[in-house]
Amino acid sequence: MTDRPFRRVLLIGVLLSVTLLVAVYAGFLALIQMVTPETIDIPFVGPVGGLDTLLSWGSAVLMIGLSVFLMMPVASAFTGLFLEDVAQAVEDKHYPALPAVPRIPLMDGIIDSANFFALLIAVNALALILYAFAGPFVPVVFWLVNGFLLGREYFTLVAMRRLGRAGARALRARHWGQIWLAGTLMAAPLSVPLVNLLIPVLGAATFTHLFHRLNGPGR
Repeated sequence: MTDRPFRRVLLIGVLLSVTLLVAVYAGFLALIQMVTPETIDIPFVGPVGGLDTLLSWGSAVLMIGLSVFLMMPVASAFTGLFLEDVAQAVEDKHYPALPAVPRIPLMDGIIDSANFFALLIAVNALALILYAFAGPFVPVVFWLVNGFLLGREYFTLVAMRRLGRAGARALRARHWGQIWLAGTLMAAPLSVPLVNLLIPVLGAATFTHLFHRLNGPGR
C-alpha cells in the first residue's frame, strides 16, 4: 500500500469495482422489472422495485446494502478486466527478477471472466437448496461456496500467466485446500459494504503472492 504504482492500481481497481457494481445493480433491478411489475422484499434490505429505483434518492444506499450479494459477481467480472494489471504491479515490486511474460489477450480474459460469471451465478442458484437447510450457518455456506469459486478463478488466472492453462490447473489441484481457504477469506470481506470495493484488488494481489509461494523453488 505504500508503493506508488500499486496505489495507482488500487485506485483504478476501486473505480472499476464501483463501475461494475453499478452495472450489476442496474441489471439486477432490470431483472426484477422483467419478472414482476411490483416491488419485492429482500431480507435486511427491504422493498426493491425495478429500474425506477435506480433513479431514486435512496438508490446509492440500497446499492451499498445489496453489495453484500452483488459484489460476488463483481469480483468475478473483475478478473478478466484487471487482474493481470494487479499481478504485474505486485511482481514488479516484490519479484523484480522474474522474466517478463506476455499479456493474456484481452478477449481471452473477457471470455474466461464471462464463463466464470455464468458459473458463479449457476452454482449460487443451486446453492439456494443448501441455504434452505443451513439455518444460522447460511453466511458460512455462502462464503465457502463462493470462496471455492473465487479461489479457483483468481489463482488459475494468476498462475496461467507463467505456467499456462494446463500448468495452472495442475498446481491448483495440488494445493486446492490452501486456495479454497484463501478464496473463503476473500469472500467473507466481500460481504462487508464499502470495504468490499477494495477486495477484488487486494484479492488479486494476495493470490499473486500465494502463487509464487506455492510455485517457489523446491515445490
